[in-house]
Amino acid sequence: MRSHDDTDQFDVPSRASFGDDELTAQLFRSAFPIPTGTKNVTRRWREMTPEQSQDVWGSLFTWVTWLVATYQLTTSVVPDCWWRHSEIVAELYALQRAELASYTEDDPGFGPLAFHERLPHAVERLRMHTRTAGCVGLQVHKEPALRVLANDDAAFTEWRKAAHQVVSEF
Repeated sequence: MRSHDDTDQFDVPSRASFGDDELTAQLFRSAFPIPTGTKNVTRRWREMTPEQSQDVWGSLFTWVTWLVATYQLTTSVVPDCWWRHSEIVAELYALQRAELASYTEDDPGFGPLAFHERLPHAVERLRMHTRTAGCVGLQVHKEPALRVLANDDAAFTEWRKAAHQVVSEF
């Protein structure tokens, strides 16, 4: 049995399989674009090498500058110290990657539309993160308190040994 992680043999239906419905075919192609290489790779921050991190930070800084200016975002959405808040950085990076993925050579325009439909939701999440960070009201950066969960909790060690899925018996 194949798992959901086996995507190497995922077949994208051809245009002909949709019959005469060209709009449906275009929507499907824009939702499942064929990978063309590693030019715009999305990376996990925690797995980046120092060289990758420098490239990503440079690109992200340029993009955030463009985003703030283009959409006239205030400091209550993106504070001046945004780069010092991991939750804001994560949101902005996800938004940057979504915007980049929205503009492909074969996209008939649905990608940019989808990006703009998601943008207000991202702005609200950014506003919430900024409010939680507390930097705007203080007019100065407030260092976030780092919370690290203990990995040696005896109760958790015991908990993880047991199965916790409800299984119906037939």
